[in-house]
Amino acid sequence: MHVFRTTTFKLTLVYLAVFAIAVLFLLGYFAWNTNRLITEQIQETVDAEITGLTEQYRLSGIRRLVLVIQGRAQRPGSNLYLLTTFTGEGLAGNVGSLTPGVLDRSGWVETAYRRLDEGEGAEHRALARVEQLPGGFRLLVGRDLDEREHLLDIVFSALRWLIGLLVVLGLAGGLFVTGRVLRRVDAMTGTTQTIMAGDLGGRLPIAGTGDEIDRLAGNLNAMLDRIEVLMRGLKEVSDNIAHDLKTPLTRLRNRAEEALRSAKSEADYREALEATIDESDGLIRTFNALLMIARAESGQGREDMADVDAAEIVRGVADLYEPVADDRGLGIAIDAPVPTTVRGNRELISQALANLVDNAIKYAEPGPPLVNGAPAPIEITARGEGDRILLSVADHGPGIPPADRGRVVGRFVRLERSRSQPGSGLGLSLASAVAHLHGGELRLEDNAPGLRAVISLPRAGVQQSAPP
Repeated sequence: MHVFRTTTFKLTLVYLAVFAIAVLFLLGYFAWNTNRLITEQIQETVDAEITGLTEQYRLSGIRRLVLVIQGRAQRPGSNLYLLTTFTGEGLAGNVGSLTPGVLDRSGWVETAYRRLDEGEGAEHRALARVEQLPGGFRLLVGRDLDEREHLLDIVFSALRWLIGLLVVLGLAGGLFVTGRVLRRVDAMTGTTQTIMAGDLGGRLPIAGTGDEIDRLAGNLNAMLDRIEVLMRGLKEVSDNIAHDLKTPLTRLRNRAEEALRSAKSEADYREALEATIDESDGLIRTFNALLMIARAESGQGREDMADVDAAEIVRGVADLYEPVADDRGLGIAIDAPVPTTVRGNRELISQALANLVDNAIKYAEPGPPLVNGAPAPIEITARGEGDRILLSVADHGPGIPPADRGRVVGRFVRLERSRSQPGSGLGLSLASAVAHLHGGELRLEDNAPGLRAVISLPRAGVQQSAPP
């Protein structure tokens, strides 16, 4: 089954193994510590017995010691006792046999033994201490280890059951969790296959638990929303390119063909070539604008950013377009009294502002409202507002309806359906792309009457957010 190849199931097995090792360690430590405590208790008990019996021998002699040992050896559940001569002949006790050589040296020893009242073949283990008494007598006192062995058997039996239970529960839990996660992953896989098949409207399902899979699905859905917008924009761009570039290319070809067919003199050829050059310049400007937009949207230009004075840019753009405005009977008013520093690419900001001024001159007709008896001028301002610098261009033309302000920043979008005015519909798109590159935005507002286009940029030194 593919369930066993999933990462979730493998992680479950890893956690199960880690937990099993931890349980083994804890139970092993418990068994070792219990064994140590039982051994210490046996040693304390035997030491106390040895001390008492040795004192009996010192005070009353060997006969008294024999009587005491015989009395204690006959008690139910008694310790092990054995008193022998230096030749190994037994004098008193309840031990029938020992491992050979146990009585040859003093100290602690773990040995096999058989009690006197047990038949041949019965064998136990005991922890005993051998003491050499004056006169060559040897005294052994010990304690049976059955209690310790029984406790260890209980611990190891519990360990076996616990490991078995862990394996069963771990595998069952792993299969349950893996199946649950796998169902969600399979649902995501099905959605991605739908998207790859061409349905960009598909979105990954969100369970609503707020876990990491939900967060991942949410981020991927946001990415898919962005991709859908980009793909829709790409389709619109393709359609607009086919419309906006096909016409000038057709005119270019027709003029060349007309010149070849009807030109009679050098002057006719020169006129045709000049018209061809003008048409080519328009196409080049369109492609340059597209490249500049692509450059801004891809993040290029950040490496050339520096602290620049937005007020100086306003004055430079106003000086550049003042003759053009005068030719159309319009004036330009500048409101940039103090330096307003932004961190950005001077060339791109200047081009974005120039596009706004060019649009204002193009669509603002001279006439009312009047200011001091003259047509209201195009106003270009640079001012600070909190941590933002606002560059605005306001005109008194027809403006843009609120419903179209979000759409008009797209490439090749022109609200003038006749397209009699010169231009390619890329000016606002470029201004918006430059604003986003600098961590700002382009806002289109009502100037009552006319349009106010505002490029909002962060002040120099203010942390810029990544453009969406």
